[in-house]
Amino acid sequence: MLAVRHAVRAATVEAGFGLIDQTRIVTAASELARNAYVYGGGGTLEMEILHRSGQRGLRLTFRDRGPGITDLDRALTDGFTTGGGLGHGLGGARRLMHEFQVRSTAGEGTAVTVIHWNER
Repeated sequence: MLAVRHAVRAATVEAGFGLIDQTRIVTAASELARNAYVYGGGGTLEMEILHRSGQRGLRLTFRDRGPGITDLDRALTDGFTTGGGLGHGLGGARRLMHEFQVRSTAGEGTAVTVIHWNER
């Protein structure tokens, strides 16, 4: 998890994000990496710096080959957890980022893609 936090922090600096946005993005990434590890048995992270109309952004995609999310609406509800956490992982990450997408297939895994745009 620490490696994910460091890699994402470096990407936010490269994309020109200020300290507050860096913290938001790293926090969301940490939650998503933890979910992939705990519920998906591990996974991968892809990062891409984006450009649109003179604005930079950062896209993060977390993929795992776990059991999938059977009830996505419930999983996005604050306080819901199937483990011992506080239940803020997916919902919290969604609130911290500008764009949020989850694709999950039972028995095949989950992919969560998030984007944060640099509004400076």
